[in-house]
Formats: sequence, structure tokens, C-alpha cells
Amino acid sequence: MVERLRIDHVGHLGDGVATVGEQSIFVPYALGGETVDVTTVSGHHPDRRQLVRVEQSSPERIEPLCQHFGVCGGCAIQHWETGRYHAWTRDLVVATLAQAKIACEVFPLIDAHGRGRRRMTLHARKGTHDVLKVGFAAAHSHDIVPIDRCPILDPALNGALDAAWALAEPLTAIGKPLDIQITATDGGLDVDIRGSGPLPAALVSTLSAVAAKHRLARLTRHGELVLMRQPPGVTMGKARVILPPGSFLQATVAGEETLAALVSERSRRAKHIADLFCGVGPFALRLAEKSRVAAFDSDAGAIASLQKAAAATSGLKPLRAEARDLFRRPLVAEELRDFDAVVFDPPRQGAQAQAERLAASKVPVVIAVSCNVATFARDARILIDGGYKIEGVTPVDQFRHTPHVELVARFAR
Repeated sequence: MVERLRIDHVGHLGDGVATVGEQSIFVPYALGGETVDVTTVSGHHPDRRQLVRVEQSSPERIEPLCQHFGVCGGCAIQHWETGRYHAWTRDLVVATLAQAKIACEVFPLIDAHGRGRRRMTLHARKGTHDVLKVGFAAAHSHDIVPIDRCPILDPALNGALDAAWALAEPLTAIGKPLDIQITATDGGLDVDIRGSGPLPAALVSTLSAVAAKHRLARLTRHGELVLMRQPPGVTMGKARVILPPGSFLQATVAGEETLAALVSERSRRAKHIADLFCGVGPFALRLAEKSRVAAFDSDAGAIASLQKAAAATSGLKPLRAEARDLFRRPLVAEELRDFDAVVFDPPRQGAQAQAERLAASKVPVVIAVSCNVATFARDARILIDGGYKIEGVTPVDQFRHTPHVELVARFAR
């Protein structure tokens, strides 16, 4: 049954929101002010609807840039004028902080999409009649949307989709769902395949031949090397980092550079800095150009790559890197006392335990970086209650067409 709704506004996940009685109804791909026809979605939450037709469109609606938009679940917002979309993204930060009763200035949003995404994870599955599908997960579904192009990718990922299809084809015989992570590096494409389980030697040899044909920098399976043509490296400040297999990187080059610049500017007077949840060192390696740095992360492979990069780079101040699980063993006040500044950039779940230890410390400056506004607000509240003053928040958009936003904030005693 088709029903007609008037959309009031765009919600925090990018869906249009209509109010029917006292209930909020969520309609993906609809904009505020629009009149839309919708149907119920079988098997989904009763407050969700499927967009059938836009009867009266918003003047802010634009044509999506991708033929898969609305089916592929990768992007939520390609249909909204860019300036209005950016204002909405910043407003998400303002509203979340206000809800947490955190009063501070939210600076203008920085667009850090740059050349596009430099990493992606594709899924390979057998579909109906054993037909192979390689692509992204469908919106609100586990179905796979086969793709042959993606306009939000960095041109450095050219050839990645063809390589993923070629790698998945010989693996269909094992009948397991695969995840194929691909990262653009200065040595070429770095690919890690997960989900296959142990493979016979003949199949490993086939994958090696495919990797050579597509001139991949490196191919690994569950982190184990299959073929390396060139070490997959990326530049971070003066340093070149060889990535561990399946390594985490900021989504875009512009995003990493923007976040690092904001962190460096906010810690510019510090002589000794702790970088917590440091990864392979996008902040630590740049900060070490002017300050002594101690870097910590639970990923031993990332720490090893950071150590090698620091040792091979001339002109850096001393940089110490240590593998440590900061969720189980956060740095405590006694360990923090020698630092002029602490930078922490945790995963989406935030860093509650570490924030509590920071709040109990006497570190004069804390720079928080976050990819989750809600957990940032929780951790910020801990710091503020511990005596820190927040000096403003800068939103950074490197996940264009999604509701995800990065934040950088400085706290001082």
C-alpha cells in the first residue's frame, strides 16, 4: 500500500523524517520539505518506509553522481546540494554537543574529500544460480550490489575493481563469502583477502598469477603474504611508511593531511607529546618533526611499521613507539606527567577509560580526534568534568555523501 508523507527534515543518519501523529517515520533518500509516496519495507522496522516517488521535490535536490545510488549502501546522501549537506553535517555536531550540555564554538566544517577515498572493502559472494557478485553491501541489507565503477574513489584506485573481480573468480570454488580490502599506495594497490580460510597450493599460485597480471603492489590472504611486487608505502610528513597487511588509514589523503595539520597547530608549543591510538603514525611522524613523541597502539604490526619509518627518516626528534592495549591498560596519571600534550584518536567506540585517566592527570593540553560525535561528546564530558576547558571543535568531512564526520578539539587546563 502506498502512502503519501510530508518530510519535515533530514535525520542524523541521512534519512528524511516525517511526523505522523506522535511517530517519526524514516524515509531514505528524501529531503526536508518534500512530499513523497512511500511503501512499508517488509522485514524492516515499522517506522521505516521505502521511497517510491518524489511528488514535490526540494529545490535543494540534485541529481546523484552514481548509477548505483539508492541501491548500494555505501552512500546515503548524493541527492542533496553540497552546501546544504555540509551545513547539515556541522549541525549534527552542534546538536550532539548541545544534548551533552557541552558549550563551545563549532568552527566551519572543512571539506577533506580531496581526490576521493583511497581504501575500500569489497564483498564477494555467490548469488542466485551461483552467479558471482563483487561489490558493496546493499542499503539496509546483506545483499551484494555488483559494481564496475565508483565515482567517490581516488583515481589511485583505478583498476581495483577489475582486480577484485579477477581475484574472487578462482575463489568461488571454495564457496565462502570473501572480504577484499584494497588500499592505494605509492607502490600500487595493496590487497588483503579475508574469509577464504586455508587454500591449496595450486589456488595460491593462481592468485599470485592474478596479482602479477594486475600489477598489485602486494597481495595477502588473512595477512599472510601471497605476492609482493613492490613494498606498499605511503608518505606521512617526511617519512615513508610501509603498511602492514590490512592496515587502517584515514579514508582520504586530504583527510589525513587536514587532521594532522589541525593536531599539529593545536600542539605547536609542546615539546613532549603522547600520541595515543597512533596507528601507523600519521600524527606521530609529523609531530616528531618538532617535538619528542611517545606513540601507543594495540596493533603490533602498525607499531612495527611506525618504528621502522621513524628509524629510516632523518631530521626527526626522538620517537618512541610501543604496542599497548589502551582499552585494557590506559596510560595513568603517573605515566602522563612528563607530557606537555596528549593526542588521542580512538576507534568509533571512543576511549572512556583513557579519558578518565587523562581527566585525573595534570597534562596541560589534550587534543581529541574522533570519528564518532556521540562517543566524542561522552569523552569530552569526562575531560570537562575533570577540569579541562574545551576550546572549540572543528568538523572535518572526509566521508562525503555519508553522515559520518571527523572532529578535532583542543582541551586545556
